Amino acid sequence: MKKRLFSLALASVMVLSLAGCGGSKGAATETKAETTEAAADTAKAEGASEETESEAASEAAAESAGGTLIVGFDQDFPPMGFMGDDGEYTGFDLELAQEVAKRLGLEYKAQPIAWDSKDMELEAGNIDCIWNGFTMTGREDAYTWSEPYMANTQVFVVAKDSGIAGQADLAGKIVECQVDSSAEAALKEAPDLTATFKQLLTTADYNSAFMDLEQGAVDAIAMDVIVAGYQIQQRNADFIILEDSLSAEEYGVGFKKGNTELRDKVQAALEEMAADGTLKSVSEKWFGEDVTTIGK
Repeated sequence: MKKRLFSLALASVMVLSLAGCGGSKGAATETKAETTEAAADTAKAEGASEETESEAASEAAAESAGGTLIVGFDQDFPPMGFMGDDGEYTGFDLELAQEVAKRLGLEYKAQPIAWDSKDMELEAGNIDCIWNGFTMTGREDAYTWSEPYMANTQVFVVAKDSGIAGQADLAGKIVECQVDSSAEAALKEAPDLTATFKQLLTTADYNSAFMDLEQGAVDAIAMDVIVAGYQIQQRNADFIILEDSLSAEEYGVGFKKGNTELRDKVQAALEEMAADGTLKSVSEKWFGEDVTTIGK
């Protein structure tokens, strides 16, 4: 800063000397004004640089690291992805995604999406992948997938005192599931079963479905067993999961069709996390046991 001010002062002296040696008064005045303006611009630029130094450093770091991993997820799908009590997005899948981004040198960004708009978000490039208890089964050709990292089943949740002990007891009952979910897809593949229901409803998220079940507005919820167990535990609810499941499936990370480059990088990071015990550790944190399947 001192060097810059000294240079500007020296330039001003030289301008005045030239003016005294025969330059016109107007030229000297104009040159002096330009010098003063340059000094102001320099000071302004320095101030702006100081203000944006941190931001520029962050952007440069992200660029040199290779960009951003934008993870699309349903923010109402605990324990896979949801908003915690501290107002931050968290969950089993998001914790895995954040660790993968770190290992790949990418900036991690959790992007909540409307679940029934996930394909549009992916095609538009608003997200890089769908990572949120995303069922591969039945969608094998719609996305470029990672290898499955967790097994799952679709089940029915009912009140313990409902008298419903199996799927046959759902006849004449109101059943609810999330719109565009794997449970909804599985129910569409079981028309003989759904024909016995009094009504099949859909809702935007499973938090709403559990509220409906608690209030008696529905008799059963069709959903992922992993999510069902977590919801029942967190709510300390008097609900049970029926033993006869609706379908078996696997979870994977879904990428835009043809994006094998990013898929391969994420897959390699997941395999590394399985080998060093990270997958096991994160799983035990959220589920009390290792429910992952990579490397097994």
